Amino acid sequence: MILHILAIAVAPGVAISLLIYFLDNRDREPARLLIRAFLLGVLSVAFPLAVQIFAASRGWTASMPGLLNTAIYAFGVVGLSEELGKFLVLRFYAYPKAEFDEPFDGIVYSVMIGMGFATAENITYVAQYGIGTGLVRMFTSVPAHAAFAVLMGYYTGLAKFIPQHRGTLLITGLFWAVLFHGAYDFFLFIGDSVYLMLASLLCFYIAVRLSIRAIKHQREISRRWNKEP
Repeated sequence: MILHILAIAVAPGVAISLLIYFLDNRDREPARLLIRAFLLGVLSVAFPLAVQIFAASRGWTASMPGLLNTAIYAFGVVGLSEELGKFLVLRFYAYPKAEFDEPFDGIVYSVMIGMGFATAENITYVAQYGIGTGLVRMFTSVPAHAAFAVLMGYYTGLAKFIPQHRGTLLITGLFWAVLFHGAYDFFLFIGDSVYLMLASLLCFYIAVRLSIRAIKHQREISRRWNKEP
């Protein structure tokens, strides 16, 4: 049973990581760097955990009354802390690497980090709530983390090769990841009605659609990039 739980918790993140790896078919990153990025993503869970424990000690939780309080918690505590934890690994581990040598690499590294984070989170949820939760998260929360990672990585890839706008592009990537993450959680936090769940899934759907566009665009940029002398 423990092995089944672990497999269901780990499989989605690994599958999405492999998908992105094979999409990077022109100049793949060394496997050792990607594995490290994934493992650092696992460790990055510590940062938002510390932030959320501190917030809880101050009375800030998902069950606070009032839409404004819930929005602050969803966007400012959960969304920001989790995406910032991933961003710090992306910015200070992956971004400086010499192997980060084309725009699409921003998405590759960001997804590896995001899937490490999502896998660690998933193991916790599945161990606590069971296989049913793992099956639901396989098609919702884990792909959502991947979509947020793609959006962050898209702008990070641009920042690497447009240095005059580096700061703006890096912050833009973090902003969109936090925005969609916060919106996805916000509708889940304010109630359990079908309509709120659908609103959360709509945020998820939009993020996925944008991430697919980002992947296509960045692969095309990288294709042209590799043709340059």
